[in-house]
Amino acid sequence: MRPKITIIGAGFVGSTSAHWIASKELGDVVLVDIIEGVPQGKGLDLLQAGPIEGFDVKITGVNDYAETANSDIIIVTSGAPRKPGMSREDLIRVNADITRDCISKAAPLSPEAVIIMVNNPLDTMTYLAKQVSGFPKNRVVGQAGVLDTARYRTFIAMEAGVSVEDVQAMLMGGHGDEMVPLPRFTTISGIPVTEFIS
Repeated sequence: MRPKITIIGAGFVGSTSAHWIASKELGDVVLVDIIEGVPQGKGLDLLQAGPIEGFDVKITGVNDYAETANSDIIIVTSGAPRKPGMSREDLIRVNADITRDCISKAAPLSPEAVIIMVNNPLDTMTYLAKQVSGFPKNRVVGQAGVLDTARYRTFIAMEAGVSVEDVQAMLMGGHGDEMVPLPRFTTISGIPVTEFIS
């Protein structure tokens, strides 16, 4: 039986996540959004791409949480996006309300799930999701570490004119201004990055 993966929020991040999950056949997907017709339409589009792209998973778009029951993974992408001039921290109040609502509806239906937070400010929303869900800390995680490291590796590859596959790198800290790149642990094909760029 395939894992069941719920994605809360059918916007750009949510629908893109559903696309990659489906194309890699990581599990069946339930795409949830409050806007009537949006998750249903996006889910159907992805489902119908399966025969062309060669993947076979169940993709369901819904506006309520009943279909999310017994999910193995809950990914939360819903939230207000940043507007020009806004920091991630400016989103705390509005996204805290959204996160609290989503987690309080999804977590009780899937008490053994792992929650992956993607909305901003990420570290704060991840902590809030842990508190609201009551899940142990090892089952509520923020996705930023992989995202930030991927961005760091991409920018290094662009600057050095090499493949991203040759760049190994590490970042630490929170998702935002607290993020710290670690150049001494950053290499291109095993060679310190400082040999390529300052």
